[in-house]
Amino acid sequence: MFAAIAAFWVLTAVPASATNGRLEWPLQPRPPVVGEFDAPSPNWRRGHRGVDLAATAGQLVYAAGSGTVVFAGELAGRPLVSIAHPGGLRTSYEPVLPAVRPGQAVQRGTVIGDLMVGHPGCAASACLHWGAMWGSAARADYVDPVGLLASTPIRLKPVR
Repeated sequence: MFAAIAAFWVLTAVPASATNGRLEWPLQPRPPVVGEFDAPSPNWRRGHRGVDLAATAGQLVYAAGSGTVVFAGELAGRPLVSIAHPGGLRTSYEPVLPAVRPGQAVQRGTVIGDLMVGHPGCAASACLHWGAMWGSAARADYVDPVGLLASTPIRLKPVR
């Protein structure tokens, strides 16, 4: 019984931003992850609130799922695009020169901008920092966006 409830929670906690309820890679072809997710605890402490994906400057960046652009511009001196997805998930992409505007509806796979150089700490010549969080910036729960991908299998572990 508890396993069925846990399975329901896991399957419904994934945003319905794609036809199968999962996200897609924001870069094509599938990029290597060169900076892993390292959630801060509590949220205001140091950590890596997303993943860094190796790419090339000028590479197109795509919306990982359908939603509404909530920010497209410069934040703290870096170009950033942020998308709100159904179910309360928000994804962010930086440094990205926006090709979209706030309030614009986007579908999974929509070009949202061009990747710029200049992501600090990137091991490649250019990196896309891709983040995901549930909730608002004031009360965010950061999650690893790679775990939300359609290509990442859902694995339930037994409850003890």
